[in-house]
Amino acid sequence: MSDTVTVEIEGRKLRLSNLDKVLYPKSRTTKGEVIDYYSRIAPVMLPHLAGRPVTRKRWPDGVAKQPFFEKNMPRGTPSWIRTVNLPVPGSTMDRETIDFVVLADLAGLVWSANLAALELHVPQWKVGPRGAAKHPDLLVVDLDPGDGAGLADCMEVAVLVRDRMAQDGLTTYPKTSGNKGMQLYAPVSAKQDSSVVSAYAHAIADELAEKHPRKILSQMTKALRRGKIFIDWSQNNAAQNDGRRLLAAWPRASDGVHPAHLGRGRSGRAGHVRAGGGARSGRGVWRSACRLNQRGPPRTRVTSGVQRSHGGLRMTHRRSITTMRTRVTLPT
Repeated sequence: MSDTVTVEIEGRKLRLSNLDKVLYPKSRTTKGEVIDYYSRIAPVMLPHLAGRPVTRKRWPDGVAKQPFFEKNMPRGTPSWIRTVNLPVPGSTMDRETIDFVVLADLAGLVWSANLAALELHVPQWKVGPRGAAKHPDLLVVDLDPGDGAGLADCMEVAVLVRDRMAQDGLTTYPKTSGNKGMQLYAPVSAKQDSSVVSAYAHAIADELAEKHPRKILSQMTKALRRGKIFIDWSQNNAAQNDGRRLLAAWPRASDGVHPAHLGRGRSGRAGHVRAGGGARSGRGVWRSACRLNQRGPPRTRVTSGVQRSHGGLRMTHRRSITTMRTRVTLPT
């Protein structure tokens, strides 16, 4: 097999290299298989990336080696990949701005996978047609268990957060973080700046911490977290989120959790929350969340297709997704 192959995806040509390189030693999963995987989950994943600048976490030598984060567009980025120049306060490279990539289609997703970008991190806001950052259209509550606490504890706290935010008319969607925590996302109107969204999340965290002091913490002091769940509201702060973006929905590493599973609490089985191995239960939930967040026409049909030839295998992959528009405004 040639070390490099050229494929055509939706009219765009890409050179894919080192397809036989093993990225996951335990399962012997190759980069070619990773690219195939990304191409198949594209209809589910692309709505989470649409219009959002992407920070990529790359493992060029496989997951057993050291990864690195890449914000700036790399050399050789195709001209058809959209880039946006955004400020990066507190950059470790002393840069005032960085050219981020925006992955808008299947070809862009495959290009990213060819770079061994196994994690894609995005902010809670999108960029406009001229590249300016918009107000956030997502509110996130990040549940971080301290020593002695785990995913079951996160589920209990997630129920409390869900019910409290429901009182203000906000519908939340749970997702495991790929590690030991959990996140809850709520679509919002994109009419308020991040300070309003962050202040609301902070107030919710403080309120629940006061009601459940043995279970919940809203202070950032790490020494106080043992046995508790820290509700990290700060991820909604624009300055914080410029530096540390959250993992986009990715079925292998961070499944959506079906809302019904949250109600099981400690009486349920932790296995109901799958942190890996597919997105059978979470995929539908997160696709619904995407529909809530889509702007533009009330109904927009997006079709993606790719025909590949790799190792004698030819496959045409074509899926359609229909998005719907719903707007939710934060309480004042």
